[in-house]
Amino acid sequence: MQVFDLKTMPAYPYEEREKNIFYRKEEFRTRITVLPPGGEIPECRMETYTIFYVTEGSAEITVNQEKVAIAEGQCLIAEPSIFSMKTENGVRLLGIIIKKTSSPD
Repeated sequence: MQVFDLKTMPAYPYEEREKNIFYRKEEFRTRITVLPPGGEIPECRMETYTIFYVTEGSAEITVNQEKVAIAEGQCLIAEPSIFSMKTENGVRLLGIIIKKTSSPD
């Protein structure tokens, strides 16, 4: 068992996002993502299930061309999809990426 302080954990810019992974297992990984005011994550294909929990600020997230705004204390859960994010005033969030597995027959 481990406890993490998400509000004080250091975070690197999006371009160095692999450094923001603080827990990794075969089935899932967790990372802190911080975008400055006006920051964005360009459109990408996510082959995983993704959970975003906003710890500070707000962002607009687009999942398969559907836009939604999320703010501090809110959570978004998405299946594998085409995804992007942008923020006007900055955002800090926890991302949990869960590997898609095939269901047993």
